[in-house]
Amino acid sequence: MTTFLIKNMSCGSCAKHITHAVKALDPDAELAIDIPARKINITSNKSTDELANTIKALDYEVTIADA
Repeated sequence: MTTFLIKNMSCGSCAKHITHAVKALDPDAELAIDIPARKINITSNKSTDELANTIKALDYEVTIADA
């Protein structure tokens, strides 16, 4: 599991867009989203960089919380 901090994720619509993009990359990915904390925990067989780049492609500011 990797935790991503998404500075400009502020609503359910943001979370929905990110979920759809990650699921398009990895249909088996599991996401736990905390909108108030602007944090997403993702369990996936894709690399951290692939996941981060997928979210960044949606114009979100992504920081990896754990390395």
